[in-house]
Amino acid sequence: MPRCGIVIPIRLASERLPGKALTDVAGRPALHHLLDRAAASRFVAPKDVVVCTTREGSDDALVTAVEACGASVYRGETDDLIARFSGAVAAFGFEFVVEMDGDDLCCATEYVDLCFERLLADPATDVVVCEGLPLGIAPRGFTRQAMARVNYHYRSIENDTGFFHLFTKTGLCQVATVNPVSDTHLHDAARLTLDYEEDLEFFRALLTGLGTPGAPASLEAVIAHLRQHHELVEINRKMNDAFWQRTAEKVKLSYADAAGQIRSIGQ
Repeated sequence: MPRCGIVIPIRLASERLPGKALTDVAGRPALHHLLDRAAASRFVAPKDVVVCTTREGSDDALVTAVEACGASVYRGETDDLIARFSGAVAAFGFEFVVEMDGDDLCCATEYVDLCFERLLADPATDVVVCEGLPLGIAPRGFTRQAMARVNYHYRSIENDTGFFHLFTKTGLCQVATVNPVSDTHLHDAARLTLDYEEDLEFFRALLTGLGTPGAPASLEAVIAHLRQHHELVEINRKMNDAFWQRTAEKVKLSYADAAGQIRSIGQ
């Protein structure tokens, strides 16, 4: 079988919630909830789940926490996620890769596997995105060839915000879309990403309420719980506007197109 791997970008120096990946959520470090979901993929072994962090001393504490789950660590550039991911893909020899955002504690294993399936089934596709899912649920996939192409063409070395636009908005890659496969995976208001104190409160309430230690709840179970407990969604719903505004302000990417002309994405 081709070599498949999962990469997860995490660093402890956060502007809004420093050290959030190691913060206690339902009795465990936050990142352990995500690592459980990654390791549940039928396409990878736990050691092929790679937390991609920086060489900064502030991220030393991540290593022990990651290895306690049987996952691996790659350390690279601080603000250059393209270089960090490119280094990890090369170091581990991955041919097909799915990225799960380190803030997305409930990123869906179901869609991780759908991304791998699509990449493996269609040689013409080298990038896969998931659309229509709640914020914080969707992973993204790419091939080794797509990684090499983006690594060759990108120019902005500060790309930790919006970096995946270099795969999807440059014309460098063939992009396919995975849509929701069930209405039970949909929620029009839920916010499942960890950026603010309100998000931390939300995840603590959600994951304590789900109460499935050692076996991450399915996406269907997560959504069902949120539908039954509307008050949870209201905890952090108001943070969406600030989240999207800040994201838009920070996206400043550049790359060379196929003709060598420098192009930009964002401000």
